[in-house]
Amino acid sequence: MNDKPFSVLGIQQIAVGGLDKSRLRTLWVDTLGLELHGNYQSASENVDEDIAVAGSGPLRVEVDLMQPLDPERKPSVHNPPLNHVGLWVDDLPAAVTWLRERGVRFTPGGIRRGASGFDICFIHPKASEESPIGGEGVLIELVQAPPEVNDAFKRLAKGAPDSS
Repeated sequence: MNDKPFSVLGIQQIAVGGLDKSRLRTLWVDTLGLELHGNYQSASENVDEDIAVAGSGPLRVEVDLMQPLDPERKPSVHNPPLNHVGLWVDDLPAAVTWLRERGVRFTPGGIRRGASGFDICFIHPKASEESPIGGEGVLIELVQAPPEVNDAFKRLAKGAPDSS
């Protein structure tokens, strides 16, 4: 697959859900020691989420702690509890075009601005007849890496220490 016009650089985030995000904070922030970095709410996405981070600098990883605004509405951000995995990519538009041409199914909405301010899109957890490649039960978020993240991963790949 050397014709692929993009690279997956690393994990950008994982998103976990529950009916009560305070219970998630007890584990991830109070017990494991991740730093609470922000909050995001969206009625259309049925989510109230706290954004916690592990690590620092451009290689830090977000852990989004999500609860539904309304447990009876869709999307059900708490089911499954591991809601999605986010991957940094170096060229999101090229990735989406290339993957779609190869039969990858994306969720509705296309490329858009995400909760953390980066451009994102999602690979659907289920394939379809029209698009036979999906996440096999896992929702996958592709996240456009900003220049400092691209540079940090390039330095890491060359064995140079991260300077952040």
